[in-house]
Amino acid sequence: MNAQELREKTPDQLRDELANLKKESFNLRFQQAGGSMENTARMRDVKRDTARVLTVLNEKASQAAAEE
Repeated sequence: MNAQELREKTPDQLRDELANLKKESFNLRFQQAGGSMENTARMRDVKRDTARVLTVLNEKASQAAAEE
């Protein structure tokens, strides 16, 4: 997922994506604690994707505030 793809989505879609990423992060933490995690790099990817979604949401919010 890249930032350009995220910028094309609506804020509601971004919030849904953020919720999914947080759920996945939660599940990955449990896998890591239980020792059953196979792909440890996925945690890093999920954290970065979460940061991207939050960044784009903040950009959209600041654009909306600037337009008012």
